[in-house]
Amino acid sequence: MNFRSYATTFFAAISIFGANIFGQTTDEVKTAQAQYNKVLEDAGRNFKDGLEAFKANKRADSGARFDKAVEVFLYSSLNIQRDGRLQGCYQQLIETVYRLEFPNSAQPPQIRQLASTCGWNWGEAELKLGDDVAQISKNSLQSPITNPTNGPSNSNVAIKNASLVGFNEQTFEPSPLDELSKLELTAEELQVENNPIAQEQYQYIQYVVANKSLGFSFQVHPMIQQYINYYRGRGRSTMEIGLYRSGMFMRMARRIFKEEGVPENVAWLGQVESTWKPSALSWASASGLWQFIPGTGSRYGLQRTAYVDERNSFDEATRASARYLKFLFNRYQNWELAMAAYNCGEGNVDRAVRRAGVTNFWLAYAYLPRETRNYVPNILATILIANSPGQYGFGNVRPAPPLQYDRIRVPASTNLGLLAQASDTSVQYLRYLNPHLRSNITPPEPYIVNVPAGKANDVVGVFKRIPASKVNNTNLATSVQGETWNTISNRTGVSVSDLMAANPGMKDPKGKVFVPMTEGNRITATTYSRPTSQPLAGLQSNVKIVKAQAGDTVARLAERHKSDPVEVAKYNGLLPNSVLGAGREIKIPGK
Repeated sequence: MNFRSYATTFFAAISIFGANIFGQTTDEVKTAQAQYNKVLEDAGRNFKDGLEAFKANKRADSGARFDKAVEVFLYSSLNIQRDGRLQGCYQQLIETVYRLEFPNSAQPPQIRQLASTCGWNWGEAELKLGDDVAQISKNSLQSPITNPTNGPSNSNVAIKNASLVGFNEQTFEPSPLDELSKLELTAEELQVENNPIAQEQYQYIQYVVANKSLGFSFQVHPMIQQYINYYRGRGRSTMEIGLYRSGMFMRMARRIFKEEGVPENVAWLGQVESTWKPSALSWASASGLWQFIPGTGSRYGLQRTAYVDERNSFDEATRASARYLKFLFNRYQNWELAMAAYNCGEGNVDRAVRRAGVTNFWLAYAYLPRETRNYVPNILATILIANSPGQYGFGNVRPAPPLQYDRIRVPASTNLGLLAQASDTSVQYLRYLNPHLRSNITPPEPYIVNVPAGKANDVVGVFKRIPASKVNNTNLATSVQGETWNTISNRTGVSVSDLMAANPGMKDPKGKVFVPMTEGNRITATTYSRPTSQPLAGLQSNVKIVKAQAGDTVARLAERHKSDPVEVAKYNGLLPNSVLGAGREIKIPGK
């Protein structure tokens, strides 16, 4: 199990300590008290081991030990919700480890307070260890970026530092805005009047705007054509990548923008913001497809907790973006200024408008930040190219297939391991569909997640059958016709009696069966499925299996075999940028 969002799984656990103990024997009370103390002691021991590993800069080891501290609560049979001290210890443990993993100067880790709440009888050495780790966490907040105007030049440093956050390596991709902010057009790109092709295209822009065929109006300006010149030349690969990746998200974005009353073509703003990469991170800590900074994301309902960062979500962040843009348009009654404010904030735009004396982007242009001056004509150029790719020499780009998924509400603190088993996929692919989840556990309240397309009913069916108290103490096994409880027992290591008790009313194994987790069966990442040499149902039979070379990613391997990287990634439950070990077998779906 992974720590970072172990929510209150224990809330529905079997009640032992929280039960009414009146009428119980002295021995029963002593047994319950011993269980109570053991949970606290074991959690404290593992947490201290995690602190020692953290101080030694063994971040992966520290994360594993912190995981163990939390698992003590998850695997206990105590109803911790009913006991104030256990509940307080667990919740503070979750919060403290989160603060160590994702440092925040406003909320430093309170390790001494945690030890006190949990009743850990720590001596001065342990308390000093906690103080040392808290100081290390605080020091990690120091950033070389001190002047926002110099931010883009430090973007690589920011990305590098961001990748050190957490106990395991995280992958971030630089936002295209970082390069855009310092982009300077060449003399050739600036040329419009003396360039016959550019002049013809500029006239086309005037026709399109006058015809109102884009669904919204804006003022035509030569700089828009200058950015088209840029994309037709040295910026070509950036545009091609954006147009390709837009296929994954643009259908969803158009639908949500339309629902929110925003012109659908304004959604192309997402291409300039992130090139449609949910993992894009800017020097200013803006994140996700729509590059929300934490404050604006929170303002529009995007949660950022120990469990999720919804700035990296698909649907939720897209809806927040549309609502923010609608608010900005209502403020300025001008889409160019609304886009400008999306980039640099209302305050900067208000000041520029006041200095210009008129609510007009091009007249306020000189008073706006440099990045914003580039940003707005860039978006307008992107919208024009995206709506008529052939007109601008991009007719050869075929957008990627839409990223399809079902959305379902799952119980509080659902383990993605169980969810993956229920939806016949991998945890890694679920994380790909839910980039806003910080770990392999959903938040401690019912939460909407994305699952592979067509699997919603299967997953809902599983959760209808499984008691809430068993959601995170159970795995699934996929049975096949003719199997018996004995054969499933042999391959899962769980007794026949325990299997039958976990599947009441099921005389013989049928479909997905529940496999309870016992003391010797805690491998939550395992999908128990019967080995078979037959093709999986619903998949192409002409699948080619190839071996990866050293240094391969899924995308590189797919391109070498002339296949769509996104399809290959989806087929293998991986990400397009997943690094493959030499010799790993990858399935290439037939065309």
